[in-house]
Amino acid sequence: MFIDQAKIFIKSGKGGDGIVAFRREKYVPDGGPNGGDGGKGGDVIFRAKDNINTLEPFRYKRKYQAKDGKNGGPNNMSGKDGEDIVIDVPVGTVIFDNTSGRLICDMTEENKQFTVLEGGRGGRGNQHFATPTRRAPKFAKPGDEAEELEILLELKIIADVGLIGFPNVGKSTFLSKVTNAKPKIANYHFTTLTPNLGIVKYKNSEEFVLADIPGLIEGASKGQGLGHQFLRHVERTRLLVHVVDISGIEGREPKKDFEIINDEIENYSKKLSERKQIVLLNKIDLISEEKREKKVEELKTYFENKGFYTFAISAATKEGIDKALNCIINTLPTIEKTPLFFTSEEKIIYSPKEEKEYEISVQKGKYIVEGKMMRRLVNSVNLADYESSMYFQKVLRNKGIFKELEEMGINEGDSVSIEGYEFEYFR
Repeated sequence: MFIDQAKIFIKSGKGGDGIVAFRREKYVPDGGPNGGDGGKGGDVIFRAKDNINTLEPFRYKRKYQAKDGKNGGPNNMSGKDGEDIVIDVPVGTVIFDNTSGRLICDMTEENKQFTVLEGGRGGRGNQHFATPTRRAPKFAKPGDEAEELEILLELKIIADVGLIGFPNVGKSTFLSKVTNAKPKIANYHFTTLTPNLGIVKYKNSEEFVLADIPGLIEGASKGQGLGHQFLRHVERTRLLVHVVDISGIEGREPKKDFEIINDEIENYSKKLSERKQIVLLNKIDLISEEKREKKVEELKTYFENKGFYTFAISAATKEGIDKALNCIINTLPTIEKTPLFFTSEEKIIYSPKEEKEYEISVQKGKYIVEGKMMRRLVNSVNLADYESSMYFQKVLRNKGIFKELEEMGINEGDSVSIEGYEFEYFR
């Protein structure tokens, strides 16, 4: 099944904790500290692969987590780093932060890799905290916390040429005649509900990828008729081939159809509306000979006056297809090959949400100090140990927390809560 959108939850690995340990050797009663460092947590990495063409696997597995780093050991032994997790996605997948809508990465190249979440750093063992005056530190650093994120994956097919137009105008038939693709074709609306791709190899020209984009309708730019899902796949194409039905057997009006589709494209993205287009007047085989010439001439004049190369064809009988292919082949080299991002007019640069080191608030007369740095500090010390307690207070002073509390009006004897630990404040 072709799935082009999925939401998943990802989490990196937590860093391993540094440990408190001391040398224990015969005849060495007061051995020095030798607690080892924790290992780094695993990263969450995305990789683009050409041999995947759908996001369907993410329907069944929605949570992905890298491995945690191992804790340090005695004798200065470092813990093992956590294993990264590599998540393969189709080339053309765009990764968003689902909460903020920020763009994280656009996976446009085979084997491209991007680290979305980094694993936590390993904590340092007590061997690092020994000083001439603190010879037996009874504290160590815990590993950094893991990061987690809900992301949105969107697949936008990458093709050189995109076939656009209303449903049932002959796009799938054209694709089947000029490539080896075998799309489902029938005489009813919305036969094509997912994009179909084929490779065109015409005479001695360079191969190009042709995509049959599911039929657009009026209101597509507002999401009607799966419009956003279909328009998403138009974004990656370098050249648009606009197919219109001029036979009149279904009451279609080619000029009106053309304008409706282009209005929807412009409403979706101004940049996308500036893409070059070639117009194919399809189903000429269904028009009687006495009416065909006049109708084709009128429509060719109309579209060519607007600046579009225009060709009368019959996708069913292949009449006129050679001329259209020659035009496509000659036009493609004039267009930049780099796939561009068009969903918003400006690319939103990803910047991970940074949690503040700490925040201080006053609640019911109590001063609350909390945050990432505070959690790490509290977990790293042994407050029952004098040297460890002194180290704890030194960090608070150096980080300016005491000064900030005093500026907020704290008095001696006031209650301070630091990540759940209660203290009385004294200068």
